Amino acid sequence: MSGGEDAADLAHLHPGARAVALLPVEERLRHVRAERWIGYSRATDAVNRLEELLTWPARQRMPNLLLLGPTNNGKSMIVEKFRRQHPPVSHSGHEEFPVLVMQMPSEPSVLRFYVALLSALGAPLRPRQRLAELEQLGLALLRAAGVRMLVVDELHNVLAGRGDVRREFLNLIRFLGNELRIPLVGVGTREAYLAIRSDDQLENRFEPYPLPLWEAGSEACSLLASFAASFPLRRPSPIATEEMAVYLLTRSEGTIGELTRLLTDAAVAALGSGEESINQRTLLLASYVGPTERRRLFERELV
Repeated sequence: MSGGEDAADLAHLHPGARAVALLPVEERLRHVRAERWIGYSRATDAVNRLEELLTWPARQRMPNLLLLGPTNNGKSMIVEKFRRQHPPVSHSGHEEFPVLVMQMPSEPSVLRFYVALLSALGAPLRPRQRLAELEQLGLALLRAAGVRMLVVDELHNVLAGRGDVRREFLNLIRFLGNELRIPLVGVGTREAYLAIRSDDQLENRFEPYPLPLWEAGSEACSLLASFAASFPLRRPSPIATEEMAVYLLTRSEGTIGELTRLLTDAAVAALGSGEESINQRTLLLASYVGPTERRRLFERELV
């Protein structure tokens, strides 16, 4: 490409992708495979809602949020986007965490929860600490670290516990909200909502924010157009149509995580083949296999 033709030839790309599109294939492959934020309206609204909660004045009953959706449908990406907007800050030799993100242990218990919480804070752990010690240490460090929002990912894991353990953990969530007076955000699948709904007081405190499976329509076409403009391919990718939306969402089974994987593999095929576009040919060349077919292949190997 000549210097005078670059801007016109790459007008189909976002400005940030145009310079990358001029690089060699190897460097563009790294960019294609890198994690990217595509700010579709529902995700942007979720980030704005989290921003609103973060600035909420402290009171006895703080508003909380449940970010709900199928696996691989963008929940963790939204949380990570928001966390990056409010990174840890060093003050006088110690770090403050405006937004603390932790993961619910796969086998829920109050003890393991506090261990995971302290680990997220980067606190050293002594062996065989009692629950009362961990609880007081956790509360003290949350206050000292200036935590203004606690995000608990994989909240649906609470349903893995026995009934008495589940009740104990739900009591813990209520206790943390009352004690810290900061917003709590739970992230998980529909099962997380069922867990919170089993406690009347918690249900009243947590606002569900669903991220449903994608369907073909104007919003999906807009999403596909954003993807097409973000990949550093030198030819336009004609994927922002209703027909392509139906095909791509059917193949990726409606989650944005699978859609991203499919389009990434197609962009890799576009670079490897010299096609320089996500189109019918490169979508067929893509190495992507959908979740249902992956399960079938795995189960076939087990036989």
